[in-house]
Amino acid sequence: MEQYLKKINDVIKNGKYQDTWASLQQYRVPRWYEDAKFGIFIHWGVYSVPAFGSEWYPRNMYIQGSREYEHHLKTYGAHKDFGYKDLIPMFKAERFSPKEWAKLFKEAGAQYVMPVAEHHDGFQMYDSSISDWNAKKMGPHRDVLGEIFAECRKNGLISCASSHRIEHWFFMGHGREFDSDIKGPLKRGELYWPSMPERDHHDLFSVPAPTEEYLEDWLCRCCEIVDKYRPKVIYFDWWIQHSSVKPYLRKFAAYYYNRAEEWGTEVVINYKHDAFAFGTAVVDIERGQFSDAKPYIWQTDTAVAKNSWCYTQGNDYKTSTQIIQDLTDIVSKNGRLLLNIGPMSDGTIPDEDRDILLGIGKWLKTNGEAIYGSRPWRKAAEGPTKITEGQFTDSAAKEFTSEDFRFTVNNGCIYAICLNMQGRDTVCIRSLAESSDANKPEFSGIITSVSVLGHDESPSWRRDKNGLTVNTVMIADDNPVVFKISVD
Repeated sequence: MEQYLKKINDVIKNGKYQDTWASLQQYRVPRWYEDAKFGIFIHWGVYSVPAFGSEWYPRNMYIQGSREYEHHLKTYGAHKDFGYKDLIPMFKAERFSPKEWAKLFKEAGAQYVMPVAEHHDGFQMYDSSISDWNAKKMGPHRDVLGEIFAECRKNGLISCASSHRIEHWFFMGHGREFDSDIKGPLKRGELYWPSMPERDHHDLFSVPAPTEEYLEDWLCRCCEIVDKYRPKVIYFDWWIQHSSVKPYLRKFAAYYYNRAEEWGTEVVINYKHDAFAFGTAVVDIERGQFSDAKPYIWQTDTAVAKNSWCYTQGNDYKTSTQIIQDLTDIVSKNGRLLLNIGPMSDGTIPDEDRDILLGIGKWLKTNGEAIYGSRPWRKAAEGPTKITEGQFTDSAAKEFTSEDFRFTVNNGCIYAICLNMQGRDTVCIRSLAESSDANKPEFSGIITSVSVLGHDESPSWRRDKNGLTVNTVMIADDNPVVFKISVD
């Protein structure tokens, strides 16, 4: 590790980016990421074997009295005899086909793909020289991350990776509270190291601050992913905003950005909760979105299932229509959507996940010009349905109406997207009302034509002081309907 740390410091010392916020403010979001609007997130690992509760199974199974604890006792036996590590041989990935995965993601209309390289459980889904507890040396005995990257690149999909490693500092700590397989002194590189105690499991900032040894290990793991796989995006989960992590975040960003400069490519870091200084990376909102358009690039990450990021038996799924509505809302406000799926432990993508992805892909095939490469219009939205702002707000279905529109611009056109036609054949877009005064907020441009993407008819329309009224055939599709408005 000392040699790797020296390499990191040398790259920073000799590069454009130094490990200070002032230096990192030079960063600019790349054009390719401005154009990219839809990505696939993948939570798949050893926690997919029990398929119970959520991807937090490895933590919760050691909390006495929890549902996961009781399930583990009933299914696998006492924790001292069968712990989380004993699930690894069961994670065989015998039906894992990165070729089929990449094909599906392409059909879904995704532009970038982000497997979880390492989750809180500490098991690396890639070939690592830092720890033997990885998918190449155990379980599937395959370089999962590398194989997915290779197939995605063949299909023109941008390869990205996420690291949730930082939370591993405390993630298995409850196993020390009773007779389990987590005991005794643990050494760096071991699966359960360090398993620090949580003083209050309702307050995950109550644990002791990570040590220098742990933070250096974290930094080296992240930089190893960069060097071995060259991902175009690195995503970090929430606990990186801990104050002790800040110097290491700056080091990582400087290293990653400098390496990208060496390779002649442009990259992105996703973060949450002001972990990075504003403007040095791209902010992400987990399971939520903004209520208004933003002048800066941002991202939402959410999942096809409401209750879990990984596959569990009995997942509570959203519909493809709900996700398309959210995608449209997010893109209209200068965001992009990173949508998670959870494969089964054998590598099979569940039918529900697949059907949702194909539903989104079918819609994007027809309406993609309103999404891909688009930019926000002068106004993001109109209509009565309000979006609740913030994280963890997207589990409740939104009751959109035929008066709810979202706007984008592309190819010299305005796209007015009706989020729910409700079977109607007439809509009125009030934001496109006629105005004779260019100083007023109404749109004063000249509309030359109106069409409906995916429909051959030329709808009749009129524009007056009340809005742009479009009369079309009755559209029974529950998905958003896109009106393409050519202007002069």
